[in-house]
Amino acid sequence: MRKKFRNRVEAGQMIAAQMQDYMHQEDLLVLALPRGGVPVAFEVAKVLHAPLDICLVRKLGVPGHEELAMGAIASPTTQVLNYDVINSLGIDSLTIAQVAAQELQELQRRDLAYRQGRPPVDIKDKHVILVDDGIATGSTMLAAIAILRQQQPASIVVAVPIAPPSVYQQLKLEVDAVICLYTPQLMYAIGVWYEDFRQTTDEEVRQLLM
Repeated sequence: MRKKFRNRVEAGQMIAAQMQDYMHQEDLLVLALPRGGVPVAFEVAKVLHAPLDICLVRKLGVPGHEELAMGAIASPTTQVLNYDVINSLGIDSLTIAQVAAQELQELQRRDLAYRQGRPPVDIKDKHVILVDDGIATGSTMLAAIAILRQQQPASIVVAVPIAPPSVYQQLKLEVDAVICLYTPQLMYAIGVWYEDFRQTTDEEVRQLLM
């Protein structure tokens, strides 16, 4: 097992060090998946001298086992479902709809809390770098990619500290490039790979986006 990241700041700095080729890219935009992706993305945006915003997506957790993703939602009309999980657990469409409705409310709350009335950044024709603090199932990232594609960016690059090999390969088919520092065969939970994986707060997100 490799040495752990000290925290999300170090993970972001390590990713940024791998992205020097993007430093002089015109129309560059760094988007973070909140909350944990924001401190990582902040370091990337700082090094690349790029504006930072958020891409709001919520995991659809299995009721009673919320850490297990059965999909993710990014808007009322954009969701990605993990049918392997749904079919194996026999989850019905009503349950999915109920969880999606709850998570949509949280998306709307976060939009107000983080942007504080500011409109989302226009990403049409922008070169987008999409950042999170790690990927487990890929559902949340795939939902983010789906909603970004609808807005016609020039390109999408996914940048994360860690992801399973299978998800890494899947994402390479979905976006223009994937920058991932580590792809361990035994992934476990994302937090295992950090010494400090304390939950990022709403206030921290607001401060980093200012």
